[in-house]
Amino acid sequence: MPQAGAMKIKTVLLSVSDKTGLKELAAALSQQGCKLISTGGTARFLRDDGFAVTDVSEVTGFPEIMDGRVKTLHPKIHGALLSVGGNAEHEAARAAHGIGLIDLLVVNLYPFERTLAGGAPREDIVENIDVGGPAMVRAASKNHERLSVLVDPADYGDFVRRLQTGDGSIDLGTRKLLAAKAFAHTASYDMAIANWMAQEHGDSAPETLLMKARRAQTLRYGENPHQKGAAYKTAGSGKGVLDAMQVQGKELSYNNINDADAALETVSEFDSAQRPACVIVKHANPCGVALGDTLAEAYAKALACDTVSAFGGILAFNKALDLGTAEEISKIFTEVILASGASDEAKAVLAAKKNLRLLLLPALDKERVQAKALKSIRGGLLVQDRDDIAEDEKTFCIVTKKVPTPEQMRDLSFAWKVAKHVKSNAIVFAKDEATVGVGAGQMSRIDSTRIAVRKSLDAAQVMGRSEPLTRGAVLASDAFFPFADGLEAAAEAGATAIIQPGGAQRDSEVIAAADRLGLAMVFTGIRHFRH
Repeated sequence: MPQAGAMKIKTVLLSVSDKTGLKELAAALSQQGCKLISTGGTARFLRDDGFAVTDVSEVTGFPEIMDGRVKTLHPKIHGALLSVGGNAEHEAARAAHGIGLIDLLVVNLYPFERTLAGGAPREDIVENIDVGGPAMVRAASKNHERLSVLVDPADYGDFVRRLQTGDGSIDLGTRKLLAAKAFAHTASYDMAIANWMAQEHGDSAPETLLMKARRAQTLRYGENPHQKGAAYKTAGSGKGVLDAMQVQGKELSYNNINDADAALETVSEFDSAQRPACVIVKHANPCGVALGDTLAEAYAKALACDTVSAFGGILAFNKALDLGTAEEISKIFTEVILASGASDEAKAVLAAKKNLRLLLLPALDKERVQAKALKSIRGGLLVQDRDDIAEDEKTFCIVTKKVPTPEQMRDLSFAWKVAKHVKSNAIVFAKDEATVGVGAGQMSRIDSTRIAVRKSLDAAQVMGRSEPLTRGAVLASDAFFPFADGLEAAAEAGATAIIQPGGAQRDSEVIAAADRLGLAMVFTGIRHFRH
């Protein structure tokens, strides 16, 4: 039975670029006795399937002109959309000018974003800027007290069910929800156009920042239980954790997603076509990263760096999980595993861990996108380019008398990639393409160095060794050493080579200290702060 405030659907205007579900919707509307009005391509599509359709030009008494640019921009269309029910003045105007009523508008807009993404010529992109569609959607949405508007084929099924249970009528609550979605649809559409035009002019920091985000899931809570949380997928941001397929485990939390993203960003530094890589993250910081000849070896080396922090951590792999690796992972508690795939045998082993979330995301290699990195601050946002600059190791500069050996250079490159993803001040010791000590998030670089050495000594003691694992390792620092003390601490811990951006006022003193200590040192010229 119709609910309070329900409005009967008698006349429908359909004008869509996406024909998904259109025939089924038209059939349901026809069964309810609705009159169908439509425009060019949509009208032909429906007629070809046997539906009785009235052309918009018959309603307006005016043909489509200017290659279809002008067809629905007419008083007999917009008057039929905007007329307020029960308003005597509106009723008189309709009667005087022969304007009917439209009770349901079904519109989705020209495929601007798809045309743009397809690399179409500029003239085609411009032609796919819809004018009449958004105007009708806004008119119908504004007048939701009287009529309904559909902009998403995904809503057709529910609308039809409500129409049938409502004896051909739609309730006010549904009309409000559909109107809100329609306004979001046109706002998102205009945003895509505005952003494209800003990019065309090379405006990397437009006066008005427009961002499209679609809710991917509502979270149980945010970073803490008293905070509400949700996860949104942003347009143009590439593939990420929110695109992964969850094979098992309970719902991801805010912190799970944040940590899994940190793990994904780090593991993406290592080409999946080359050696297997494993990243272990705890509280958004890598606590163990390694390459190996097998995935199981990479995991074992990463775990050895910090077995304490790895408990309850997030794992990311650049290749598909195999049975042997899954069996090793099962020996300790792990929150989330992110991999490019998993064998049936590996899935079966992990299935015994009911609370373990297994996420599969086929494309784990680095993906450079134009999306910006955003940080919320009180009263606003900080906006910057993502730190995904393509670095050429050929431009790195050896500044010491001692030149790194090929093995040291390999480890320096590895450590540099990891340090980029460790919170500042970042210090990463590495040996044989595995981290052996990580220091993060300290107020001074010397403190981060000391923490990395202490963790390395802890790891050595677990292995029954008396010396820290940093002995004979290389060191990466995300920013320059302001003083020689950090270098001296590294040398005391057994480091043999250093990689850092350079650029400090005391670079000459730091280089002299490296020469005095017998260290090889490389300047990259690029800083990787991550706060």
